[in-house]
Amino acid sequence: MPLEFARTQTDVYPTRTAEPERWLDRQDPVLWQSWSEDAPITRAQAEHFDSKGYLVLKDLFEQEEVTALMENARILRETLAGSQSDHVVTEPGGDAVRTVFRLEEQNDMMDRLSRDRRLAGIAKFLLADDVYIHQSRLNYKPGFTGKEFYWHSDFETWHAEDGMPRMRAVSASLLLTDNRAHNGALMLMPGSQNTYISCQGETPEDNHKSSLKKQEIGTPSQESLAEMAKICGIDDAEGPAGTLILFDCNTLHGSNGNITPDPRSNAFFVYNAVSNAAEEPFAAPNPRPDFLANRGEPRSLEINDGRLI
Repeated sequence: MPLEFARTQTDVYPTRTAEPERWLDRQDPVLWQSWSEDAPITRAQAEHFDSKGYLVLKDLFEQEEVTALMENARILRETLAGSQSDHVVTEPGGDAVRTVFRLEEQNDMMDRLSRDRRLAGIAKFLLADDVYIHQSRLNYKPGFTGKEFYWHSDFETWHAEDGMPRMRAVSASLLLTDNRAHNGALMLMPGSQNTYISCQGETPEDNHKSSLKKQEIGTPSQESLAEMAKICGIDDAEGPAGTLILFDCNTLHGSNGNITPDPRSNAFFVYNAVSNAAEEPFAAPNPRPDFLANRGEPRSLEINDGRLI
């Protein structure tokens, strides 16, 4: 077994077993340090993230920056349409781009965005550690035909298939179109980050090849989702292009399909604490490919200040 896949931590979040689905209490903080005046977000925002498991921030980027990011995203989608590359996922039954992985490696401006203090700096504060990018992607949900993303906890997959040991990661989604409930905006269950749903069933070989188009393994049952929604409710994370949505790795989330003329797009970066690097998968025969999960010794991001352009 390669050194970087070695198991060093006890599995406190078992999943994909023969046992029936069960709910487990979270064993890690959500907000990993106390708020202070030099924090990159307000006290109220930090408390909201801690209690709700997500945060919506507006007006962090100037319109000129947002316009340039949208143009770069458009060029990527058009260039990669119909691509057979592993890091490009198309819509089920078509050539339209659904997801582009390793986003920061595909585009210089997206690389600058991934290191921007308005994203990576906030993640570093929330996690109280240096951070690196576990995964990145451009998500695109075209008008009329964009398919849904079913309810799930990202951490369940990252733990089971990537070997992420603990809940010390945060997702940052920068909206590159207006995101509204009618065109498939992100939905979250506030407070769900405090409960880990251990799923039933084994992980098939190369599960990622089907799960990237439609996830089924590792998703909670409808009974659990109905009960969690009853307890937590469902929030729509809406906002104009340029809005930043941050959410904890275990917050249940999903999005509806898009049958409107208005596409939905976002640049998505998963920041993981360097102390929480991926190990051997906890519930899969082999780790997912590197374009889905950066492995090996993590390198701390050099966080940049200033405008993107």
